[in-house]
Amino acid sequence: MISLACKKAGSGETLILLHGNGGESTDFEHQTDYFSSNFQVFAVDTRGHGKSPRGTKPLSFPQFAEDLLAFFNEQKIEKADIIGFSDGANTAILFAAKYPTRVHRLVLCGACITPKAVKRSVQIPITLGYAVASRFKNPEAQRNAEILGLMVKDFGIREEHLRMIQAETLVLAGTKDMIRESHTKRIAETIPQAKLVFLEGDHFLPMKKADAFNRAVEEFLKEE
Repeated sequence: MISLACKKAGSGETLILLHGNGGESTDFEHQTDYFSSNFQVFAVDTRGHGKSPRGTKPLSFPQFAEDLLAFFNEQKIEKADIIGFSDGANTAILFAAKYPTRVHRLVLCGACITPKAVKRSVQIPITLGYAVASRFKNPEAQRNAEILGLMVKDFGIREEHLRMIQAETLVLAGTKDMIRESHTKRIAETIPQAKLVFLEGDHFLPMKKADAFNRAVEEFLKEE
């Protein structure tokens, strides 16, 4: 088992931030600072991303969920709110489904449980990039193939996982998101206690629309 790197800030109830594909904890710079006034924030680097070691196990969402459980245990976190963006949202879905007692509230931004839910204009270049990178054996190409493969191969997430989530959940997406709107709505409809909000913008709301994103999340986290 590896130890995940993280950026830690603030004090109070625990808030975990999970970044997207190929990203790292610094992608949440606007959220780490904003929420640290009321929470103890852990912006986590996924296995093989940022400052976290790659380890020997394959990169996959089920593995990321197990890594997150180990992180909770290592940091002695009994229960936390989780904000997952893109691939981080997919990891959060599996974690909340498998370990419901460890999740208080859940925010899923740009979640996607199957590659088929990505708009074709976005998915085709990703698939081609994965095919090209997979043909080369140098370390950089292999890493690119592995990261792109997370968006191409079966995610290991099923609708049953959505129905298993017990935490109150906010499902967020951009009005011009790369994820099909019908898929985002289906996720919100399937999770038992989910609220759906679309914000003006594309897929990268935490970075490009930080103010609107932070306000929407804060309002949700403050609800009784």
